[in-house]
Order: sequence, then C-alpha cells, then structure tokens
Amino acid sequence: MAIDFNPFVDLKGPDLTHLYRDLRDHAPVHWSPEAEVFTVSRHADVLAVMKDSETFSSDAMKTILNSALLVPLTPRYLMKLLSFIFKVRLNPWALMNAGNLISIDGQRHTDLRNVVGRGFTPRRIADWQPRLEAIAEEQVAKIRKSEHFDVVADLAIPLPTTAIAEMLGVETERRNDFRRWSGSIIDMASGAAKENVLESGVLDDISELFLFMREVIRDRRKTPRDDLISLLVDPKQKDVLGELDVIQFVLLLLVAGNETTTNLIGNAANALLDHPSQLDRVIDDPSLIPKVIEETLRFEPPLTVGFRNTTRDVEIGGVSIPKGRNVAFLIGSANRDERRFEEPDRFDIERDASGHVGFGFGAHFCLGSSFARLQARTALTALIPELRNVRRTGPPSSFIDSFLVRGRQSLELRRGSGSVRSPAPFPSRL
Repeated sequence: MAIDFNPFVDLKGPDLTHLYRDLRDHAPVHWSPEAEVFTVSRHADVLAVMKDSETFSSDAMKTILNSALLVPLTPRYLMKLLSFIFKVRLNPWALMNAGNLISIDGQRHTDLRNVVGRGFTPRRIADWQPRLEAIAEEQVAKIRKSEHFDVVADLAIPLPTTAIAEMLGVETERRNDFRRWSGSIIDMASGAAKENVLESGVLDDISELFLFMREVIRDRRKTPRDDLISLLVDPKQKDVLGELDVIQFVLLLLVAGNETTTNLIGNAANALLDHPSQLDRVIDDPSLIPKVIEETLRFEPPLTVGFRNTTRDVEIGGVSIPKGRNVAFLIGSANRDERRFEEPDRFDIERDASGHVGFGFGAHFCLGSSFARLQARTALTALIPELRNVRRTGPPSSFIDSFLVRGRQSLELRRGSGSVRSPAPFPSRL
C-alpha cells in the first residue's frame, strides 16, 4: 500500500488516527521525497531514535525550526531580514547557528541542561504549587460567574503564561506580550508564517522579544533577583550563560513550557468532554486527575513530532537510512501503537499509560515535565467541578495551525441541561 505523507502538511489534519495506523501498518519507516525526510511511526522505532543521540542528532531541530528564514532573498525580504538583524543587534551567523536544549547533543547539551536545570529542581517545582493554585482559583472564579466560558482562553492560556512569566521575573503588564511572542514562535517554526514569514509580522514580534530579554538579562547581571533569569546569569554562580544562550532558552521555554502546557490542559478537558462517563468519574473522584493527564499525554500529546539527522548510515525498522538524512519521529503515532498499548485509539483514564513518549525519552526527556504536570493537575483540579452539566456551544474548534504542537484554538462551553456530547464513535477522536 503506497502512502503519500508529508509531515509538514499532513500532521495539521483534524484527525490523525487513521493516518497514524496506515503508517504503522504499511510504511513504518516512510520516505517523503517532497519533504526529504524519513518518518518513523512505531513505538519501538521511535524509542530507538530517541535513545540514540549519537546516531540521530538533534541538530535537525535547529534546521527545521529555522527553515522559515531560508527563503529566496528577494529585495523586500532582504530588507526585512536586515531590519530584524539591526534591531536585535546580533551576528546573523551566530543567530542562525545558535542552539538550545532541543537542538544540541553531547557535552554541550549536558552542560547547558545542568545550568538551566537549576530552575527545575524538585524543591523549586514543589514551591510553585501554592502560587499555581492561586492562579487557577483566580481564573476559575471568573468562570463560575459566567454562563459561557472558554476553557482555553479562560484557563489553559492564562495559567502557564502567568507562571512562566513569573518564573522569568517578567512584569505583569508584559504577560500578554509573552503570549503573543509565544504564538509567533510557533507560527514561524511550524505554522502559516513558515510559508510566508515576510507578510506574517512574526519577525517584528521576535525582535521585540529579543530586545526585551536583552534588557532583562543585563539588569539581572547587575541586580540579581529570585527568578530564573538571575539563576542563569548571576556572575556569582559557578556557571552562567551568555546572552544569546539565555534568549534561546527563553524562546524554547515559551513553546515547551507555555504552549505545550496550554495544549495539555485543553486536550485533557476536551477528551473528558468527549467521554462523559469518564468525566463523571473524575468529578466524583479527583484523585484520578493524574491518570487523566498521563492518558492525555498518550492519547493526544501536545507535541506531535520531533526531528533528528543521521550521523551515519543506519538501519531502522528494516529500512536503510543514509548518513545526513532528516528523520521525523511521530510521538502521536508511537503513543497509539497497538504493539505497545491495547486498544490504543480508546481514551481510558484507567489505562496504564506508562511507556508513552509524550515528554520524549533519553537525553532529551523534557526538563520541565514535572512543572507541566503540576500545572495541568492544578488547572484540572480547579476546572473539573465546573464541567458538570455543561455543553458545547458548537462543534469543536479547529486545531492550532502547526505540524509541531497540537491543541484546539478554543473550547467554548455553556452551562445548561443535557449531555455534554454524544460519546464519540470508535476510534475516539479528540
């Protein structure tokens, strides 16, 4: 069975269930000449790619995410690019070749992870719980006063945006800017702006972020505070980061720590609304919320795909992949592999979801996974009691325009009698 698949296009589809199954069954290691990428879709093969960072280099992430800037240099685009470089006052070669935690390997990755990990120790994460509970309660208090509310706009976006901004020491009045910058990064890396960076305006947003962060970094070097930026740049620390490394980490944090947490919360709420009997069980027994989170990470993970580049000729799944080829590993498909999970297209909060790769695996396992889980647990604990006796205001909204992250743009609900929604036909669709 021949399968026509381009990860940069097809992963934006509204329902990936059948696509994932066709890939796993008929082309588990698929070559796309259009995208010039091999795609790996079975759980065991995805795990093998994640484990072997010597053979499968994360440098591909830098290439893929920066590709929006690699367009023909028309005079108009060149002027726009030069304007961006002038605004941010950075060496363009250094900017294009700068890496972050998801795009570097080896000792440099280990050293960088050790430095930024200062902000994600178990003690520091636990210390966040009271503040997260306060933020969630503040947002849900507004929801209680309204007959109509949007889970995404009213809770899933504000909670992680506020938390990340406070973690970085950003003033309250700049938090909406952080959300806008986060959306622009996603749009340029994997959304509509990737195809038309000139008209999208994202370069203006990202230059604003660079300039803002430069001011913050310089201030924290002179006067450290109790925030993450100070932990990274305070000269009294044993190891500190340079300005570009800090900015690259903030760019990553806005996506990995903000956008994906928003989508984890929204995807979990959406899945429960699609499965009213399971929603009722969680309402009656909130201790099931951690199971909801793990099953959501398996069933509809907020990060869909990752990329690697082969450093040598290698065989995987019986297919020979030459050195220097890009390889896409499908996190969403691996988590739906019937070779690893029984009835994988069924959302089931009682399932043992351990073994999912929603937060990656190996050297690049998500550094902020504990913080993301804590935010999701706090948000759902506050929200779920409000989901009793609600109904959707219309059909589910479209997904975010991205092949990289997956979540709905909105989740609008209204209080009232009647079921939330008829149970979804098998296989379930989020």
